[in-house]
Amino acid sequence: MRVGVIGPGRIGGNCARQALKAGHDVTLSFSRDPARLEALAGELGPNAQAGTPAQAVDSSEVVIIAVPWDAIDEALGQAGPLDGPIVIDTTNQYGQTAMPPAGQTAAQFNAARMPGARYTKSFNTLTSAFQAETAGRTGDERVAQWICGDDADAKGVVSNLIEAMGYQPVDLGGTADCEVMEAPRRPGAVYGEEYRLADALAVVDAVRAGRPIPPTPSY
Repeated sequence: MRVGVIGPGRIGGNCARQALKAGHDVTLSFSRDPARLEALAGELGPNAQAGTPAQAVDSSEVVIIAVPWDAIDEALGQAGPLDGPIVIDTTNQYGQTAMPPAGQTAAQFNAARMPGARYTKSFNTLTSAFQAETAGRTGDERVAQWICGDDADAKGVVSNLIEAMGYQPVDLGGTADCEVMEAPRRPGAVYGEEYRLADALAVVDAVRAGRPIPPTPSY
């Protein structure tokens, strides 16, 4: 698979590394320093290349958006139309501009900023260091990567990618259902917490039933 990364910082950089380990090709984009972007691509190996956000979109089947919240509009402007690849939004609403209104999830808000996109949200609940450290765990110790989105087929592709990258995919539901996986870290949310499959499925059951989620697990 061809994977584009818009924003090759900590989260985007780890996603790129894990996708490459899984045998995918990666295009890195959106950097203030093109030379550093080229250097990173060279460091990551022959299956990584540097390009513009528009090139990442045009050349990829899946595009991972991993920029700071306040840079989303700029990144989307450089990317152009997103009605081709599947989008994985890793962003969290830590910023000063364009915040979701009350009653709307950040995923709903961002999906509306990407008209025509096959939108999903994932890779946003855990730090890049923890994601890098735990990629490749096996069996019951695999760490959950939550997914939300309104396109079931897109979520299926993303689930397969997440599994290949060394994590346990867990589908939380649609963009309206994913408040519990969004910032900030707080009681009654999974953001910032480690989950494994059995406990993650209990969260999914609670969200679907409209109940508070179970207490945060400890491993």
